[in-house]
Amino acid sequence: MSRSLISRRPRFGRGASVSDAKPAPSALQCLGWKPFFQQQLTLEELSDSEPVRVMAVHRSQLDVSGESGDEPLPLALLPRELETEQRPTVGDWLLLARESRRPQRMLERSSLFQRMAPGASRSQLIAANIDSVLMVSSCNDDFNLSRIERYLALVREAGCRACLVLTRMDQCDDTSVYTDALRDHGDLPLAMVNALDADSVAPLRDWCAAGETVALLGSSGVGKSTLLNTLSDSERAATAGIREDDSKGRHTTRHRALYPLPDGGLLLDSPGMRELGLANVAQGLAATFDDIGRLAEDCRFSDCRHESEPGCTVRAALESGELDERRLRNWRKLKREMARNNRTLAEQRAGDRALGQFYRAVQSHARSRKQCGD
Repeated sequence: MSRSLISRRPRFGRGASVSDAKPAPSALQCLGWKPFFQQQLTLEELSDSEPVRVMAVHRSQLDVSGESGDEPLPLALLPRELETEQRPTVGDWLLLARESRRPQRMLERSSLFQRMAPGASRSQLIAANIDSVLMVSSCNDDFNLSRIERYLALVREAGCRACLVLTRMDQCDDTSVYTDALRDHGDLPLAMVNALDADSVAPLRDWCAAGETVALLGSSGVGKSTLLNTLSDSERAATAGIREDDSKGRHTTRHRALYPLPDGGLLLDSPGMRELGLANVAQGLAATFDDIGRLAEDCRFSDCRHESEPGCTVRAALESGELDERRLRNWRKLKREMARNNRTLAEQRAGDRALGQFYRAVQSHARSRKQCGD
């Protein structure tokens, strides 16, 4: 199976003309500022406000960056009543008043990553305005095709470009084991790298061009922080080894943050996520399992469950070997999980609306009593 990444961007050589060089990107462009965001501003906002990007989220403040440089933004300045999806996350663009530095509003997102919060019935924001995602796994026991399909559904739902990166290639005797396993994802760009070797990871720099925002997504110990350090030519993130007995990694990244890269792009490093609950990813799931979707269209019954119904083309493909049973099981599992989480979120939103209406009614009643007393 032939696989490749986009070839590296051409560099200016000895024969290149100065006139051929493109103008250097502005500070905002290096932070990922694009026409999509520029078009959202009014003339008044262009004059009175400054766009800044959220580089990291902490317990009591945001780290933001703009034309004026880096600065902290206390979370206390944000409205408390904001719903989860309206709260800023890493990668968001905010407008700050030029004089007071108070946040005016958050710009519409070009993409949003979120998951079901572990052990909770609410969604949790991961990052916003990501252009591409490097899904990182390893050439060892960490490799899990079902987990990769979970990542891929999330990435495709967000509308981002995806690339699968398999690290520890230098420690693997036979990489064909992994390329063969990925035969159902022949259109997915694949890079096998030694994350410690700058030459090995060089093709990944194409994804990190000036103005591009790239996220690293993968479990603990697969080499995300090592990739960050190699791509940035510096020790930006702490690293740790893996347990030899099961190839499991240790958490080294404690919070999500955007890091500038030498070529002008931004790279998001995040803690390894052992749980990545899916909700509201119908389009991403359909794109990830499009072969099953095409088979299902030819089933005799429109409500076919693909189990024992006559004329089921999905079952026929499974029996003929055209469709892998693991892939079908994972598709079913993720569809059930998404449906369950969608119901949970819908119930939670309905409860939040009812509670909000109750609070407003109580406040209105209190105001009426006060007016009558006056």
